[in-house]
Amino acid sequence: MSKKFICIVISVFLFTALALPVVAAETAEDAAQATEATEPTKKIIDLSDPEKTLNPDTYIQLLDTAKEWLLTNGPSIIIAIIILIVGRWIAMWFASVGKKAMVKGKIDITLASFLSKLIYYALLAAVAIAAADQVGIKTTSFIAIFGAAGLAIGLALKDSLSNFASGVMLILFRPFKVADVVTAGGVTGKVQQIDIFSTIILTADNQKIIVPNSGITSGVITNVNAEPTRRIDLVIGIGYDDDIRLAKTTLESIIQADDRILVDPAPTIAVAELGDSSVNLIVRPWVKTPEYWDVRLALIENIKLTFDEKGISFPYPQQDVHMHQVS
Repeated sequence: MSKKFICIVISVFLFTALALPVVAAETAEDAAQATEATEPTKKIIDLSDPEKTLNPDTYIQLLDTAKEWLLTNGPSIIIAIIILIVGRWIAMWFASVGKKAMVKGKIDITLASFLSKLIYYALLAAVAIAAADQVGIKTTSFIAIFGAAGLAIGLALKDSLSNFASGVMLILFRPFKVADVVTAGGVTGKVQQIDIFSTIILTADNQKIIVPNSGITSGVITNVNAEPTRRIDLVIGIGYDDDIRLAKTTLESIIQADDRILVDPAPTIAVAELGDSSVNLIVRPWVKTPEYWDVRLALIENIKLTFDEKGISFPYPQQDVHMHQVS
């Protein structure tokens, strides 16, 4: 026999071996359905027969059936209820203890509250599964369904989960706190509230901006209030015909006259560069962080008024145009 014929015979044999059990199963299932269709449906109480409906023996039989069912399944139901009550109390106790421990560990109250609720609901789900298993409900399939649903929800809410993870990082590492002035997520303002998913920042013109936490942690964070002192950086330009020594002495007297400017670190006054139209002096005094803007604005105004009194000019960009007459 040829190899082709042998292959055909083997294929037919395998097909027959695989198909017969399936056909047999389908036949058995069809026979069972047919039997169920021919047999009348058994009712607990047949209302079509008034005599059986009003017969006390029927109700006594029902009571006996209910009694037997309660005797058989009653202990399991009672145990399941006890598991639910005690398990819920234990879950609440664990969540409360965990929250107190996290607060003592100097974890932010927002994160501590969220994690305590997470612990509570996780334990409550485990208690519900244990109670359902005690009653006789098979929980394996439910766990598989919940796992698949959790995966689908996680993929759908990946951005929210990213914001949640970023919120946890912000609360744990604390790059800033409430009432700090920051530049984060492209927004500058005072931090009003730090939540798990977003941070609320109040701008200088009183606009409330809600910034997703992932946008904050993925960029550069500038905390203006992180240190108790700040340095004011000013560039003052004077004319080339003005006296540099007089200008520096005048700046020193202006700085010394303001009590809000710190002595240590000492202010810096020096010539920075010879510009195109002016000699540029840098003025760098140190102040307390909350007084930064008040001192800066007052210092600029005082410099302008004092320089005007002493005849020190503030040059502006200018060009000299020379005209040559050609004969």
